[in-house]
Amino acid sequence: MDERELIEYVTRQRWYGAKSRAVTHALVLDSIVLRTSEPQFALAVVELSYETGTHDTYQLLYMLREGELELDGLDEPQLARELVSAMRSGLTLHGAEGILEFRPVEGFAGLGRELSEARPVGTEQSNTSIVFDDELILKAFRRLEAGINPELEMLRFLTEHGFPNIARLGGWYQYSGGPISATLGILQQFVSNGIDGWDLALDEIATAPDAFLGRLRRLGAVTGTMHTTLASDPSDPAFSPETPSVEALGLLTATVDEEIERMFVDLPEDDERLAPILGRGEEVREQLRMLAPAASSGKVIRTHGDYHLGQTLWAGDDWVILDFEGEPARSLAERRRKRSPLRDVAGMLRSFAYASIASSIVRGTEAPDGWEEQARQQFLAGYFETVDPSLMPSGPGAVERLLAVYELEKAVYELRYELDNRPEWVGIPVAGIHRLIEQANATR
Repeated sequence: MDERELIEYVTRQRWYGAKSRAVTHALVLDSIVLRTSEPQFALAVVELSYETGTHDTYQLLYMLREGELELDGLDEPQLARELVSAMRSGLTLHGAEGILEFRPVEGFAGLGRELSEARPVGTEQSNTSIVFDDELILKAFRRLEAGINPELEMLRFLTEHGFPNIARLGGWYQYSGGPISATLGILQQFVSNGIDGWDLALDEIATAPDAFLGRLRRLGAVTGTMHTTLASDPSDPAFSPETPSVEALGLLTATVDEEIERMFVDLPEDDERLAPILGRGEEVREQLRMLAPAASSGKVIRTHGDYHLGQTLWAGDDWVILDFEGEPARSLAERRRKRSPLRDVAGMLRSFAYASIASSIVRGTEAPDGWEEQARQQFLAGYFETVDPSLMPSGPGAVERLLAVYELEKAVYELRYELDNRPEWVGIPVAGIHRLIEQANATR
C-alpha cells in the first residue's frame, strides 16, 4: 500500500478518531489473506503515528480485484459474508506477525443460515456494521486497543448466564500474537422489529405519555436483572462483585470536584439560561462533599457504562439492551473498570430529563407536568424490585445520596458538552444541576 494513499483514506473515514491531530507516518503491521480466489479479500492491522509522538492502531479490510487495490472492502457485501463464513467454520489464519481467529458461539442458530442481502448501517461513527437479511448484524471495531473489547466480554457473559434481554452473541473474530492482541469484531442477532428507546420516548410523550411510563417500570426491572446477572459469578475475577476502596471513592469525588470548579470558572455570566446555577459552584461542591461518604458502601461490578434510552430497543413487548462497549472516549481499561451499578441508573435517569425537554425542542410537544418525576419513580420502582440488594449501599438514604453523586457527575459532563456543541440544549443540564442543589438545601 502507498503510505500517503493509506493516510488519506483512513483520515477521511467516519470511524477515524483523531481528526484534530496531524498524521506523520502510516505502517501496515500485519496483513492476512482471507480468500485467495478472485476477488481476493484481506485484513490489515495498520498503525498511524502522530506528530505528538503517539499512535493509534486500526483494522482495515480490503480487496484485490483484477490486480486493483480497493479500500474499504466492507463496502463489498461478499467480503462481509466471508467474515461470517469464517466464524461459522471456526477458521484460524496466520499472518507474518500474528494469528487471526474466528470463533462461533455454540448453538447459535443464525450461523446456519445462508446469507443473501447485506446492507451497511450508515449512522455509526466509530465502527462499521453490516446487517444480513434483517437477522444478523456484524460489527467491525475499527480503532483497536490491546485486550478484549467490553462488548464481546459483556455479551459473552450475559449470554452464558442466561440474561434474555440482549441481542444474542453469535460469534467473534480476534487478532493475537503480533504487535497487538485485540478483538476485531462480533456477530449478533439483529433485532429487526425494535424501536429505538429514545425515539419511542419522544413519540409517546406526544401521543401516549402514560403508556411510556408503564414501559419504564419494565425497563427498570430489566436493568435490575442485568446488574444482578453481571454480579452473579464470584468465580470469575473479571465480573465478581467487589467492595469499593477508599481510594476509588476519593478518585471519583476528586474528579467530579475538579470538573465542577473548572466549569464554574468558565461559565459565561451574560447567558440567562445559566442564571439558576451562576455563582453557585461552591454550593455544588459542598453538596458533593456531603454526598460522597455514601459511596463507601455497596458493591462495584461490571456495568453497561454508557446507559441511556438510545442504548435500548422496545421489541415486541419487552426491552432489549444494546451497545456494551462503554463510553467511546474512555480507554479500554477504564471501560472494563468495575463501578457502582447506580452509575448506570443515574445515566438512565438523566436520559429521562433529556427526553422531557427534548420533546419540546425536537418535536414541538411539551411533556405533561411532572412527567420526568413520574418516569424516575416508575424506573426506580422496577429496578429495586429486581436488583440484588447486596449491591446497594445500606438504607434508602445512602442509595439516594450515591445516586445523586452520579447524577451530578453526569449533569456536569452534559453541561460542558452542550456549551461546546449544542447551546440550545444547555437548559437541560442546568435544570438537573439546579434540582440537585435545591434537593440538598431542602434536606439540610
